[in-house]
Amino acid sequence: MSRAIDLNSDLGESFGLWTMGNDAAMLNVVSSANVACGFHAGSPAGILETLRAAQAKGVVVGAHVSYPDLVGFGRRNMDIDSDELTADVVYQIGALQGLARAAGTAVSYVKPHGALYNTIAHNERQALAVIEGILAVDATLPLAGLAGSRVLELAQQKGLRTVSEAFADRAYHSDGTLVSRSEAGAVLQDATFVAKRMLQLIKEGGVSSIEGTFTTIKADSICVHGDSPGAVEMAKKIRALLEEQGVVVRSFVR
Repeated sequence: MSRAIDLNSDLGESFGLWTMGNDAAMLNVVSSANVACGFHAGSPAGILETLRAAQAKGVVVGAHVSYPDLVGFGRRNMDIDSDELTADVVYQIGALQGLARAAGTAVSYVKPHGALYNTIAHNERQALAVIEGILAVDATLPLAGLAGSRVLELAQQKGLRTVSEAFADRAYHSDGTLVSRSEAGAVLQDATFVAKRMLQLIKEGGVSSIEGTFTTIKADSICVHGDSPGAVEMAKKIRALLEEQGVVVRSFVR
């Protein structure tokens, strides 16, 4: 078996004295970093520190855009007008581009966060608003989204390159949607199990759903959430097993 896959994580989410995850350690493992833009998490100084660390490690950086929801960590659904949501996306990408330039790197893709990510997977109006925000800033920026979701189809129709994403530490329903975090078994924490599951994803083209059936998932990138318990250890085990089996871990940005 010989193929390549991207390994990404959500970083830059610390805020002042409040620390989220271990960016320095995770940047030794992943090939792409989804960096917070200040709307769901991340202070300017903390984001800049993460960007500088990513640049030093040669890790590709993406804008992790969100609903304006610091209190809820971007995990609360919001019914935002299209024009406002487009402006929010433009604002966040622009802010991260400025910080990235100061860090000697650049924003190379866009990945929505949390509730926004899940909403645009099926909500066409909000999906188009996010797409328009990306197009307004830089039409060459790829959009990363849930594998098989509607937003990726719409983005391709608008001329954007897309990146299909799978989640290492999340359970799936048989229809390819993620199990809600409010449900038991939604977040997977056994690093060895998760690593084998991601190898199955690459070798067989899918994973077992929470209902017990095989679910097809075609992914260009695998995400390990940086705020999950044991996230760094999980990412290390995934990368080690994949490379042991001949899978090359590298960013989808070329």
